[in-house]
Amino acid sequence: MSKRLFVKGNEAAAMGAVEAGCRYYFGYPITPQSDIPEYLSRELPKLNGEFIQAESEIGAINMLLGASSCGVRAMTSSSSPGISLKQEGISYMAGAELPGVIINISRSGPGLGGIDASQSDYFQSVKGGGHGGYHIPVLAPNSVQEMYDLTMHAFDLADLYRTPVMLLGDSVIGQMKEALVPNARPVRELPEKGWAVRGKSGAEQRVVKSLFLGDGELEAHNWRLHAKYQVMKEKECISEEYETADARLIVTGFGSVARIAHTAVAMAREEGMKVGLFRPVTLFPFPEKALAEAAGRAGKVLVVELNTGQMVEDVRLSVGAAAQVCFYGRPPGAGSLPSPEELLDVIRKQYDDTAR
Repeated sequence: MSKRLFVKGNEAAAMGAVEAGCRYYFGYPITPQSDIPEYLSRELPKLNGEFIQAESEIGAINMLLGASSCGVRAMTSSSSPGISLKQEGISYMAGAELPGVIINISRSGPGLGGIDASQSDYFQSVKGGGHGGYHIPVLAPNSVQEMYDLTMHAFDLADLYRTPVMLLGDSVIGQMKEALVPNARPVRELPEKGWAVRGKSGAEQRVVKSLFLGDGELEAHNWRLHAKYQVMKEKECISEEYETADARLIVTGFGSVARIAHTAVAMAREEGMKVGLFRPVTLFPFPEKALAEAAGRAGKVLVVELNTGQMVEDVRLSVGAAAQVCFYGRPPGAGSLPSPEELLDVIRKQYDDTAR
């Protein structure tokens, strides 16, 4: 058995990247994710890897694009306003079908905002924050262990589908410490990178691009990307359920809020309320079918987020007319994290309304 460690979530993500074979990192300091580049700046040189502190977030994402086009495993990380600066590069990588991992330890906004916990980057992450009709897989860890495990999974998804992949955490998950078991990288069959560019040396030329000028080429390319996203929806949805089998009210949330909601649901169960928790781990592709089944049995869903309502839109689209959807949000600010007792009060009210 691997040794149990006591580490920060940010450090766990960096450790997962190293275990996954990432040897190239490009980034720029910004709170609350700077532990990631700090860790990799120390560890990558020991592994004959490369750490580059770029001149800006824009420089970092384009360095990731360049390294990825050579077929190596590479990564960048930032926090909300820094991720905004990276969006054009992420769009280019999606268009050129280049694998790479981007970690967002999100903070509050809009604008400069603050460094407290927030989930206000949901729209930007799952709807394609840059130009063009694209998506990227988005994974939402809710523990230090998942920061490690899902970072490794992100690299595999990136190579499997030739796409950027985002790990969406927040300052709670990134900065907190808890136990981690650093498991070995899972074995997964991945395609060869026959598309990667290289020194020509008499071999056939390889071109990585997102520019298609021939008649009908760009339309065909976009439909092919769309088909890839549909495959992701069928094969790559991940979710977690707790006490949903007999639930009359489903509470759903992602990331750090899901941890608080789990405690609140357990407290509600102790009071005799039939309440369950549905946690999406993949935000894109969103686990629509699994949520629809759980919500259909319960008849009512309570969405909890650290914002004024973003994931709630995907919940409504998933559930349709099968269940009533209500929302409880806490936008960033002093004391923006709800307590389990606060959520329990909300659950009581929604459950009583259901009973009536």
